[in-house]
Amino acid sequence: MLSNLDTIGDDTVAHLAIALPPIIISFVLSIPIGWLVVRLRRPGGGRVTRGVGGGIVTFAGLLYAIPSLPLFIALPSLIGTGLQDPANVVISLTLYGLALMVRSTVDGLESVDSATTGAATAMGYSGVQRFFRVDLPLAGPVLLAGLRVVSVSTISLTTVGAVLGITSLGSLFTDGIGRGITEEIVAGIVMVLVLAFAVDGLLVLLGRLVMPWTRKTSVSRRQARRVLQAAEVTS
Repeated sequence: MLSNLDTIGDDTVAHLAIALPPIIISFVLSIPIGWLVVRLRRPGGGRVTRGVGGGIVTFAGLLYAIPSLPLFIALPSLIGTGLQDPANVVISLTLYGLALMVRSTVDGLESVDSATTGAATAMGYSGVQRFFRVDLPLAGPVLLAGLRVVSVSTISLTTVGAVLGITSLGSLFTDGIGRGITEEIVAGIVMVLVLAFAVDGLLVLLGRLVMPWTRKTSVSRRQARRVLQAAEVTS
């Protein structure tokens, strides 16, 4: 292992280059999708719209049931890329990320206290202002929890691409198995775990910096009012 640190380092960088974009893209895309679902599922929206909202969540969840390796193989014929193009893995992992993040986003936005959103509206917030200054910050803890799950899952699933010859930490698995080098397999397992823990730790730290009110396990109404007051001052 010590004599192959360069190879391990290169595979780690390649792994991150594939894993990070799906994590970011799935998080960004889940926000408008989750917002749409919450609007459709509101009591005043009618039975049809609530059914559509629930259908979107169900469909997103079903994406995670698609086996990863067949998806990696089938996707090139659908989008016109090569079998060993990393874009196939990025797109596939983005779909898996959405399958997890959409439900988390919906749960987070629906967890925001209606009294708080009503107070924001009464204070003159427009729909967009209320969403970004009140709804989204208060849904932050649930969003962060979902993002942490997506990050760990994505970092793990990225290794499957090595079966198709796409360089990542999974390459240590395939090469180690092919040549019977146990140390190489162990190195791959350890590095995937280290990478998952490192990204998860960075997300927790980022969450504490961006959302200092989430340092406790729950968001109380008093904390919600503080966020609302802070947003009013900045406006």
